[in-house]
Amino acid sequence: MDTFSIEKYQPKHKLLWDRFIATSKNATFLFNRDFMEYHQDRFEDFSLLVFKGEKLMAVLPANLVGNEVHSHQGLSYGGLALNEETRLQDVSEGFKQLLKFLNDSEIKSLHLKLLPKFYNSYPSDEMDYLLFILNANNSRRDITQVIDFSKRRKVSSSNRKRGLQRALKNGLTVKESFSFDDFWDEVLAPNLQSSFGVEPVHSLEEINLLQSKFTKNIKQYNVYEESSIVAGVTIFETEFVAHAQYISANKKGQKIGALDLLFHELIENIYKEKHFFDFGISNENKGKNINSGLLSWKESFGTSPIVHDFYIIETKNSHLLNDVFK
Repeated sequence: MDTFSIEKYQPKHKLLWDRFIATSKNATFLFNRDFMEYHQDRFEDFSLLVFKGEKLMAVLPANLVGNEVHSHQGLSYGGLALNEETRLQDVSEGFKQLLKFLNDSEIKSLHLKLLPKFYNSYPSDEMDYLLFILNANNSRRDITQVIDFSKRRKVSSSNRKRGLQRALKNGLTVKESFSFDDFWDEVLAPNLQSSFGVEPVHSLEEINLLQSKFTKNIKQYNVYEESSIVAGVTIFETEFVAHAQYISANKKGQKIGALDLLFHELIENIYKEKHFFDFGISNENKGKNINSGLLSWKESFGTSPIVHDFYIIETKNSHLLNDVFK
């Protein structure tokens, strides 16, 4: 019988890791090492590889904080990435050994933020079941607003229709941009600074670097009044999902329906062949509150809510997986 083993990620694993992510049933390009490591100076990497015999069976993008390991905090989501052929019993045994490895390393708890299910290429609820067995604490639950293109809700928002009409009347145009400079410098960063006193999570240099490495996954679409930018959205695109990572319009764009035109074009034309369009979360206070204005705006495009769960597992509880299979 093959034995399970755990290895902490090292640079020698990069090619093996990235090849595994490319064929995983529940991972996206965010799990690629080039994406994870653009901000490696901010996190102490503690990513793990799970082997069954000599074959890589799963990987966990993660970082260390004190005596706790977290699903990598530089990523929007995480969890245990699996091969599409992996059996539930193997996932159980592999995760048990991973928890033992952490416990032996004096790690008290593992904090997981799961990949929202609509990103999966195949059904993958193994961890949901194992977390139940492990008495994991559901520490946070966010809501992300999603359009399911196979089951479109009819959009009846008069605000969206009027905004689209204003945009067309003002001659606005939507164009893909191969530079992020105008959007970051003229729209996004000034809006975030004036409204919240913060900077974008990604600096201009960082988003340009990431786009150079993931040209098929990171896109920028801007709205122009003649030659002047008035709004834009940065899209993180996976096989089945288009996710709006950054959305912003300047004061002029807000008045003349720039975002209504932009999302009409994205939803009805550019990404209509995707399975889902993800507007992202509207949560605040670690999931306990919702920005009602932001939520209402996203709902007006015909979105529906899907949960994004976070869990805490005590590593000493690995023994609870001993007798699951009879």
